[in-house]
Amino acid sequence: METRDVTDPARPGADAGTRAEAAGPLADPALWTALSGRLDLVFDTFSSTLDPADQGTDLNGALAKVLEAHPRLRGVLLISDGDWNTGGAPSQAATRLRVRGAPVFTVPVGSESRLPDIELTSFDVPAYGVAGKPLRVPFAIESSLPREQPVTIEMSSSTGELVTKDLVLPAMGRLQDTLVWNPGATGDVTLKLSIPVVGGDRFPANNVLEAPVAIRKEELRVLVIESTPRWEFRYLRNALERDPGVAVNCVLFHPGLGKMGDGRGYLEAFPPSDKLPFYDVVFVGDVGVQEGQLTTDEVAALARLVRDQASGLVFLPGFHGYQSSFAGTALEELYPVVLDTAQTRGWGSASPGRYALTELGMRSLLTKLEDTDAESARVWAGLPGFQWYAPALRAKAGTEILATHSSESTRFGRVPLLVTKTFGAGKILFMGSDGAWRWRRGVEDKYHYRFWGQVVRWMAYQRGMAQGDSLRLFYSPDRPRTGDVLTLNANAMSPGGEPLREGSVVAQIATPSGKTSTVRLSPAGEEAWGLFTGGFTPTEPGEHRIQLSCAENASTLETTVSVQGSSREKLGQPARLDVLREIALLTRGQLIEKPDPASVLAAVSALPDPEPEDRRLLLWAHPLWAGFVLLLLAVFWIGRKLAGTF
Repeated sequence: METRDVTDPARPGADAGTRAEAAGPLADPALWTALSGRLDLVFDTFSSTLDPADQGTDLNGALAKVLEAHPRLRGVLLISDGDWNTGGAPSQAATRLRVRGAPVFTVPVGSESRLPDIELTSFDVPAYGVAGKPLRVPFAIESSLPREQPVTIEMSSSTGELVTKDLVLPAMGRLQDTLVWNPGATGDVTLKLSIPVVGGDRFPANNVLEAPVAIRKEELRVLVIESTPRWEFRYLRNALERDPGVAVNCVLFHPGLGKMGDGRGYLEAFPPSDKLPFYDVVFVGDVGVQEGQLTTDEVAALARLVRDQASGLVFLPGFHGYQSSFAGTALEELYPVVLDTAQTRGWGSASPGRYALTELGMRSLLTKLEDTDAESARVWAGLPGFQWYAPALRAKAGTEILATHSSESTRFGRVPLLVTKTFGAGKILFMGSDGAWRWRRGVEDKYHYRFWGQVVRWMAYQRGMAQGDSLRLFYSPDRPRTGDVLTLNANAMSPGGEPLREGSVVAQIATPSGKTSTVRLSPAGEEAWGLFTGGFTPTEPGEHRIQLSCAENASTLETTVSVQGSSREKLGQPARLDVLREIALLTRGQLIEKPDPASVLAAVSALPDPEPEDRRLLLWAHPLWAGFVLLLLAVFWIGRKLAGTF
């Protein structure tokens, strides 16, 4: 109600007043003296049940409160902009008012058009970044200007770095984009994104957002499982080994040779249960469940690793078609696509195939090979092709298709080649070709290394939020807002390295105001493999300190979660006459379109007098009548006594 968009038609050159000022004359008791003889008038204001109350508007709660407080309610005069943002729908209370026979006269204040404004609506800084690695920061801007507006936005860091970008804001639209920042040193940094004030921008206060980010050094642990040393495996291993933030181990089965692959970083067998949880990402190549390769127990361990330990799993099928043997195992549920059982070895062609990014793939950070969406799409279109692709019929429900075959299709549509999904706490990626190693042609390792580096960091992002020797904490969403449910997930290990199935895991949360709350995390399920989960709803913006402790391994872990404030009461929003019109219609009231005191008074004065009520007094059943009869009997009895008749 503090939006200044109410103008006086008689004074077109005067400054606009607030909606609250426009409603003021209607709340003057002197205006309603003419009705004081007919009606009992009660004046009241309303907001919400939030803390503080002025952070929201609850129309349904206000109408319901009036209904309960006044049993003989004749009618309601509602002066509002109709912009409710908390509580139930106003139609619920309006229906109850209609049953009671109490009409609502609604008086809208404010303009139905949004005021010209540029608002920075989101600034999704990741919880942490890696020193020396590009950090991509998505943001969103909403513009209610009636024209396109070129602007230059600035993102500055507390360490003195500055990133700028030229944009053209659409008229009456929303723009989403990404800024790229290369942090140099480790430490806690505050990023500030600002939009310059342009002509017509009525509310410059919403042009700035700040968010903290922790810059760290990293060492991600990656496991690559393969049957034969094909080119895809060799170049993938080479790319991961050359990444300074990645430590890679390989399991190479060599089926038919009777021995495992050996050398630097090679393992003699599949990792045992006390070592497997330490891997952040696992690449499953052209391997399956059969003699000399994976066992059903090892496949089940991989499924638990993704579901409970938030690790990433990458499926890289090959022309042997061994991955078709995952059907009927614990990995079948994790597999993002449906394979053609009649063509398990896939399809090859003499002419190279091409990737075609979907609309979702063009926006995904996973496929970002250049700084802008347009440049990235151009790079994908020009990448060297592949001459083999997996027999994927379609993607399963709940997955996201980032890329398809540019020309080949099945009866379900284009062949999916790059598909992601989530399973439990972890992420899964399916790449249905083995030609990524060819991307080195002409540009050496630029795009090949960049893609696999992004894959590893994207899939391991949650596991790096906060971790210690025996405890790990990750939460969702990673950039929460006030009022959002913050889901806390913790991995707890025994002193020997085994994931705990039962335990006492407690999170102590200290808010910016100093209040402390305790959240006891419980096992995620009967078969949970070291995963404990709980929930917390922040009500204050700012830094929340979380201390995680586990009694079984006597360890603690501390971290900080930044909560962004989300204001429900936004200046410049249009008045919602549709809401007020619906309330008046449901209650058989009237929408008075202008807040003119004379018009409002006339409408309310026309409210008919209540129909006379017939109140019958049943004398024969009244207590006084019974008392009168008893009195007569008493007089009669006393008289008889005095006369001496008995």
